[in-house]
Order: sequence, then C-alpha cells, then structure tokens
Amino acid sequence: MFAGSLVAIVTPFRQGKVDERAFAELIEWQIAKGTNGIVPCGTTGESATLSHDEHNRLIELTVEIVNRRVPIIAGTGSNSTEEAITLTRHAKQAGVDAALLITPYYNKPTQEGLYRHYRAVAESVDLPLVLYNIPGRTGVNMLPTTIARLSAIKTIVGVKEGSGSVQQASDIVQMCGDRLTVLAGDDSLTLPMMAVGGKGVITVTANIMPAEMADLVKAFAEGKVEEARRLHFKLSPLFTALFYETNPIPVKEALGYMGKIDPELRLPLCPMASDTREKLIRTLKEAALI
Repeated sequence: MFAGSLVAIVTPFRQGKVDERAFAELIEWQIAKGTNGIVPCGTTGESATLSHDEHNRLIELTVEIVNRRVPIIAGTGSNSTEEAITLTRHAKQAGVDAALLITPYYNKPTQEGLYRHYRAVAESVDLPLVLYNIPGRTGVNMLPTTIARLSAIKTIVGVKEGSGSVQQASDIVQMCGDRLTVLAGDDSLTLPMMAVGGKGVITVTANIMPAEMADLVKAFAEGKVEEARRLHFKLSPLFTALFYETNPIPVKEALGYMGKIDPELRLPLCPMASDTREKLIRTLKEAALI
C-alpha cells in the first residue's frame, strides 16, 4: 500500500509558533521533487513538543496542501493507548491515508503489552496503521514475532523498522510476507533493507535531498541495483551528518542554511554545538546544497 521515499517532514517554527507558510512550501517542494509520501508529526516533526491543537492543525494542514497528490501517513503515536486512539481518530477524520504509531516510550511494555496496545488502536479506529519500532528512542524493541502477530490484524499494513538491524528486518519480511510492508527507519539502511524485501523508507534525508532519495528507492525497485548503489554512496555522508546530533537538530540546521526554514527548535532540543555545526556545513557544501 505504501512504498518509495516518504519524508518524515520537519515542523518549522518561527518565534515559538508553527510556521504554516514554510511548512506548506516544504510540502510543495517535496511533491515537486518526487517524494512518494508525506509523514507529518513524527519524531522528525518534533511531535513530542507539539500541543494537541498544533498536532491536529498540522495534520489538517497537510491534508489540505497535499490534496490527494501523494499518500499521507500521520504520526499519531503515544505512550498512552487512549491518547493514541484519540490522535488517530482525529487523523482519520482529517482525511489521512494512514497513521504511524511509535511503540509506547518510557513505559517499556512487554511484547504482550505492545500487542494489546496496537490491537486496541486498530479496534477503535478503522484506518490503515503503520507500526513504528525504534528502540533507541523508546527503550523497547518490538520483536519480529510480535509484529507477525499484529500483521494478522487487517488494518495493520506496515512497519517502519528502525531497530538498526537488517537481520530483524529480514525476519519480519520472512514471517509476514505480503501481509505487511516493511519500510526502513534508518536512511543508511534503505538499500540493505530493500535487498531483503523492504519497500522503501520513511526518511529524514529527503527533507534536504528529496529527489535523490526518491531516485534511490525507485532505482532498486526497478532492478537498477548499480544505480541504487551509486546513489546510496552519494548520500552516505549526509546519512551520517544528519545524525551528528539528535534528530531533527542537524536537518533543521541544514534547511536553515538552505534558506527553506528558520532552524528554530523547541526545548529540550537546542541549536548544534559549534564543532558539529562546522562538520555539517562542510558536508552540505560538498553535496552542493549550500
């Protein structure tokens, strides 16, 4: 159902408020450059520090701007199951194509707890759901066996797999087959994960190089392995640079230098340290982005 390069889009701020004009311009640029889908209100979109009103408004705004041109997968996850249900209900009413639900963070639920959490959302909201596994941020790894159990639920259609393990992605593909679409959650593992059956990526890098990320995924899907490998190596320095510090600090800094947004963040995130900023600037210049 969902494949290709789907951008985990940043949320621009200006003087403490969401910069809706800049957000709209980013979406238009992404679509023009071939991005296959928009993912608002995810980790890269600083969902953790958005108010509920801001969160809901951003999703509504995304639906309005995109106007059915590409799929929208809205971030609606929470470490509270009831809150996740409420956010997902709103996303469905707003008209998104699917919801992306991060594993509950801080609580550190068991595998059974994870299963019941996602089942409860699926039973409460009739909307395609994409699981999001990123243990480095949440403190819990959703195992392939749990994902396989969840894939039996009709509306659970995909997983953003961000464990950093190609073996885990391989196990998920093997266990779930065509019941579940596997999308990379680490830009640097897009190509390796597609080699074991992944269908694309929910990507940070597309925020600054949308065409190249879309071309990488498309090339591999069309069997042009050498071209996909060439693009992978071209993008590799950026895969590293955008994680010199916690995401989305570097990518917002980069977009600021590119003149796309004001690189404002919300605490507890803060501007880059001078040494990592200089390294990022060098990488952006080598990529001819600034």
